[in-house]
Amino acid sequence: MRDVPQFGERVGGRVYADRPAAFGIAENGGKIALVAIEKAGGGSWRDLPGGAVDPGETPDLAVVREFGEETGLVITVVEALTEADQFFVNTDGTPLNNRATVFVVKVEGSDPTLKVEDDHTLIWIDPTEAIRTLRHPAHAWAVSAWLRRG
Repeated sequence: MRDVPQFGERVGGRVYADRPAAFGIAENGGKIALVAIEKAGGGSWRDLPGGAVDPGETPDLAVVREFGEETGLVITVVEALTEADQFFVNTDGTPLNNRATVFVVKVEGSDPTLKVEDDHTLIWIDPTEAIRTLRHPAHAWAVSAWLRRG
């Protein structure tokens, strides 16, 4: 059993499938990278770049892949910062429990050919504003933990 904070609440009688996930915190000039997501037909929010760990993939490889797919940035993993779980309902209606590792990452460059998530836009934002505006409380908690480290 993982001894990590659990965020979100189970809604109704839904069964929340565990989903391994990986997210990254990249800093540049005092701001951190987020993705602003705009779904066709409505819905917009902000997330840390990252997402599901594919079968056979490690969390550190997943965050590098997901960061590129969502932002077009090439990153390297500096270190694992923390773990946090988050109940949520995916845009396709699937109830999930992200079992996430959050990494500190370093931007090495950009490669626009990596970006495949057309509804994700890279934004650079002050970390305290990120804490106030991130969709998932687990992401806000991770940014707060990152800030507290100095």
